[in-house]
Order: sequence, then structure tokens, then C-alpha cells
Amino acid sequence: MAGPKHFLDLDRLESETLRGIIDVGRAFKAGTPPGGEPQPLAGKALALIFEKPSTRTRVSFEVGIRQLGGDAVVLEPSGTQLGRGETVADTARVLSRYVDAIVIRTVKEAHLLELAEHATVPVINGLTDRTHPCQLMGDVMTFEEHRGTIAGRTIAWCGDGNNMAASWIQAAVRFGFELRLACPEPLSPPQDVLDWAAREGGRIMVTSDMAEALSDADCVVTDVWVSMQDDDKQPEHRHNLLRSYQIDDSAMALAKPEAIFMHCLPAHRGEEVAASVIDGPQSVVWDEAENRLHAQKGILLWCMT
Repeated sequence: MAGPKHFLDLDRLESETLRGIIDVGRAFKAGTPPGGEPQPLAGKALALIFEKPSTRTRVSFEVGIRQLGGDAVVLEPSGTQLGRGETVADTARVLSRYVDAIVIRTVKEAHLLELAEHATVPVINGLTDRTHPCQLMGDVMTFEEHRGTIAGRTIAWCGDGNNMAASWIQAAVRFGFELRLACPEPLSPPQDVLDWAAREGGRIMVTSDMAEALSDADCVVTDVWVSMQDDDKQPEHRHNLLRSYQIDDSAMALAKPEAIFMHCLPAHRGEEVAASVIDGPQSVVWDEAENRLHAQKGILLWCMT
């Protein structure tokens, strides 16, 4: 008997599977659900575990499962036995008896992996300290809505080589685009993720020169300077390292004239991005946020059917 279909990271799934998930999300957004069934998950239940704050991930999964006909149960450690020392493994065993899939947002990747090891239902990575694959599914969907297929295009990442950068690296391999990452050396992306991409033939460039990364890029992406898992890690030092990596109008001018700007949100205007960029005509961040809902529907349907 096959095990549950977990959605843990992009590098664990084949390109065809990921492409199919996005196609399903796009179909739901267009009002043409696969098979003509608008609520294919009727009667299904989804548990959402949040160890860290969430807006887009929480709302998109809650609304998504309900629009697909199912229901959601939101759990926070302070309101469950997880907050009193129950193990992740035991939580996985119990929830598997109640629900049909589990989403977890945690700063500890080990919690995600432990949950997946012991659950008998699909587990979905809603964000860890290492990656954020659900965001990338919405991001790829958004790019392709605005600029056509992402394969063969050039994406520039500027800033911290964080969990979002790691998922962009995995996406570059799986969706066949070139990724250039401009990061200060102390905040470079994880070496094991870069090594994996090299083994897979990915076109990845890491540089400390933002102009080198941005030159003729089709899309410019950034993220906050202090991620959720880094709240206690000398934010002033991180700001000093990243100050020259702000995406402002002069930075966008280095990319192609028709380049789009993306940000997973929340954003800090005046830090990683200028207000004139995120609120300007090249920004697609609100479409990007909306597409979390549609991409999540594709993920849920793939996992739960």
C-alpha cells in the first residue's frame, strides 16, 4: 500500500507533478475545475498547525479547503497538547485518526519531518526555517500569468539567502529557469541546497554583486531582512549587511524594462524594497498573494485524492 502523498519540498517531487498542481490551481481560478466538480474534497477535513504567525498561508488554506467542499481545523501550540510537551509524533498519530491532511508552519524543519514520518495522511509544508514551497507554487503561477512560461527565463533574487531563496533554488531546477542570487557572503543560501541544484544541472549563480544578478532579469524578487526564524539574531547586524541590497527604482532599472517585481509579503517599505517599487506598475505582489489560494487548491487536491 502506497504511503500518503506529502508536499514537503519541491526537490522531493518531479517537475511533471509540480506542473500538474499549478495547472489544477489555474483551472480552479478560471472557474473550470478538473472534471467539472467544483467541490471535489466534500467531506474532507484539514488540520492547520501554526507555530508561527501567518496571514496568507492560513487564510488561503482555510478558504481553499472550504471552497473545495471540505473543512479546516486551526491549531496553535498554546491551545493544544503540543504546548504542554506532547510529541510531534504522537500529535501526528492522533490527527491522522481525525483529518485527511495536515498543514504545518514551523521554524524547525525537524518538526515537519517528524510529523510526516508518523502521519498516515498527507503532510504539507506551510513554511519551515529551511524552505517555503507553497509560496513558490503561487509565485511560478503568478510569473506565468504575466509573462508566459517561466522555463528559460531569468529570475533575480536579492537579499538574504533564507528559506525563500532555498525554495527559489529548488524551483529553478524543477521549472527550468535561470536563477541569480545576490546575497552578502555571510547570508548566502545553504550550501547543501546549492550542491543539490548543481547535481541536478540547475542554472544557479550566487554573487554579492546586485547589478550582476539584476542585469536583464525578467523578474526581481526579494524578502524581508529579518525572517521569522531570525527574530533574535542581531537584526541591526543583518540590516547593515543587507542595506545595499534594497530594491529601489535604480535597482529595477538594471533588469529588463518589462521585468516584474515579486515579494512573498509581509513587506517593510524603506528596508528591502522601496515603496515606489512595491506599489508601482511593475509590482505583481497582490496577484502573487491571491494566487496562494489557487495554488493551494492544486496542492490540496493532489495530496488528498
